[in-house]
Amino acid sequence: MLSTKVQPKLCTPKQAVRLSRAVAPLFQTTAVGGIRIGLVASVQPNGSPRAFSTTPVTNLREFFPVKETEHIRQTPAAWPHHGYTEEEMHSVVPSHRLPKTWGDWAAWKFVRTCRWGMDFFTGMGKEQKVDKKNPTTAVETIKPLTEAQWLLRFIFLESIAGVPGIVAGMLRHLHSIRRLKRDNGWIETLLEESYNERMHLLTFMKMCEPGWFMKILLIGAQGVYFNGLFLSYLISPKITHRFVGYLEEEAVHTYTMAIKQIEDGHLPKWADSNFVVPDIAVKYWHMPEGKRTMKDLILYIRADEASHRGVNHTLSNMNQQEDPNPFVSERKDGKKPPRPALRPEGYERQEVI
Repeated sequence: MLSTKVQPKLCTPKQAVRLSRAVAPLFQTTAVGGIRIGLVASVQPNGSPRAFSTTPVTNLREFFPVKETEHIRQTPAAWPHHGYTEEEMHSVVPSHRLPKTWGDWAAWKFVRTCRWGMDFFTGMGKEQKVDKKNPTTAVETIKPLTEAQWLLRFIFLESIAGVPGIVAGMLRHLHSIRRLKRDNGWIETLLEESYNERMHLLTFMKMCEPGWFMKILLIGAQGVYFNGLFLSYLISPKITHRFVGYLEEEAVHTYTMAIKQIEDGHLPKWADSNFVVPDIAVKYWHMPEGKRTMKDLILYIRADEASHRGVNHTLSNMNQQEDPNPFVSERKDGKKPPRPALRPEGYERQEVI
């Protein structure tokens, strides 16, 4: 049973009042870590379902609202999603590439430190953690997380997951125009990765409303993360891509745990027949009718993270200055570009170059 109590240190009196007013017969809500979450859909006056939030319909603030203009009907996605087969999505599994160099080892240890920080700030208890001996592959826990805890982790994870791609793409773009050299396809893939992660965040923001504590936490985390990646990419792009590959291993593990807990019946709110996947997700992933549950949504997102995992581990294996991007290049043998979602350790250079 989810608690409706608000932690006083995480919410202002004004926020507490708004939360209390939101607890009506049509809502079952919770507040965790300064984030307000509703888990039963309400209905707008026009009869259409609204994304879950404890904020009343009349007070709901739309994040990234569509700008109505005289001539523009809609703006399509800059990078349409390439899609996955059902088999691909269900074949994704948590995995770990063993460190082979001191750079790999340093990247892996730093990712584990980041994971500890996320667990701490999102309130994950000891009984909710997996076996420490297999932190990126084990999915069994003594006590499952709640829907509220999962959304909190998703928001935190995706708010910083969109940073590496934009930092690497920006630096490679500047390097290309400064050195008057082609980039050989890396920039587009890196920017698309960042865009894809932002779409994950926008989807989850349709399901909850961050409070002031969460916003401050995200600002601080993004500031540290951006500047850290900026410096590390200048020093060693190879190690930075390995770091991102390990980070994506954690993301795949996180979403696999969520899927398992849904299948095991520990997250009944997400199995509710009234649950509605946000329209932004349906349009972006082209989710078909009958495949729009929370589990289906997480399957799509997990496959995205698996692709990023394979891409970054592969890019870390490349010659950072000269090699073309194998995922967008035409091959001499006529084969299609490699699909990284099912290659958790990435491709070695000799396989694709």
